[in-house]
Amino acid sequence: MTTLRTPGPTIGVVGGGQLGRMLAEAASPLGVEVVVLDPTPDCPAAPVVRDQIVADFDDEAGIRELAARADVLTFEIELADQDVLERVSEDSGTPVHPKPSTLRTIHDKLVQKRELEDAGIPVPPFRAVDDADDVRDAIDDYGAPVMLKARTGGYDGRGNVPVESKDEAAAALESVAGPAMVEAFVEFEREVSVIAVKGDDESTTFPLGENIHVDEILRETIVPARTSEAATERAYEVARDVLEVMDGRGVYGIELFETSEAPRASEDSSGQSPQEADGDILLNEIAPRPHNSGHWTIEGARSSQFEQHARAVLGWPLGSTELRSPTALANLLADVAETQDARLRHVDRVLETPGANLHWYGKRQARPGRKMGHVTVSGRDEDATVEDLLETARELEDAVTFRS
Repeated sequence: MTTLRTPGPTIGVVGGGQLGRMLAEAASPLGVEVVVLDPTPDCPAAPVVRDQIVADFDDEAGIRELAARADVLTFEIELADQDVLERVSEDSGTPVHPKPSTLRTIHDKLVQKRELEDAGIPVPPFRAVDDADDVRDAIDDYGAPVMLKARTGGYDGRGNVPVESKDEAAAALESVAGPAMVEAFVEFEREVSVIAVKGDDESTTFPLGENIHVDEILRETIVPARTSEAATERAYEVARDVLEVMDGRGVYGIELFETSEAPRASEDSSGQSPQEADGDILLNEIAPRPHNSGHWTIEGARSSQFEQHARAVLGWPLGSTELRSPTALANLLADVAETQDARLRHVDRVLETPGANLHWYGKRQARPGRKMGHVTVSGRDEDATVEDLLETARELEDAVTFRS
């Protein structure tokens, strides 16, 4: 039985960026307090959380302080140190959700892919690479281009480098600057994602989102995805299988490729050459936390991914993930040539548009391509299509600027 008190339960979050900020905003109406740990003083989450501990993501003393002040620990960034979290949890008795073992799996993309393939989840062909010759060998087997990925630390397109030819192999590997892997390039119909929630003896999924990337960075999401019922159900099946592999409660952002035909076998992991196989959904990557492609849920669903994450990590019953209305999201990236103070101009255009909602992340510096906020446009007119909503979201994104 869930009982509320004042002050309420506290969630300790490793990371105080925009995800921590939106988590705190969603937790507050439930009577749940949030304390974050982040190395940046006055981080984006600071204005809306109970308190901030200023410390690095792997600072054991700081995480021990966080655990002492929280009923449960979670994280909004994969840079959290899984070994430190595990030790602190064992010593303090404060649980961590999702579990540090899940973070350990997710942390290294090669480990992630191997464990998922072993579980029977469809993934593109992949292999580890140690040098440029390994990348060239992958091009021989998979064809060009291939996708070179940093095994750790990559996000928002960073650490992902398409390699168009063997001549680019050495430079691409140097740009990744660390342990790497290669994946066969997937010719997909569309990129989709399932925001899935694993609770205490229950799980649920939000409606399927369709994602549009530019330069490996998520720019737009529309819901419902413009795809078939069969592809949608297959995406849910894969997502449910992924949840079986993941350990611990919380929200999981599951990115997928939809393609009519895709290679399933991987020479690296199965000893066989890549082959074409039936099946139109392939797993791309997993984020064991709320995800950018789920921000639409704040306006578009009965409960947001952030509310669901708070409920899940506390072991509370999950809320409804039902679609409230079709929704389009456009990320607001800093359109600047060099770092400058963050000033978003012409926001009146967004504020005056019916059905539009502005989310500002509170970052002090606008760096080229940095995600500074997002706009959602929800359908208020029954005749409005997702294409109409996406067109409006794009117009609003174009109308605002960080340039003087």
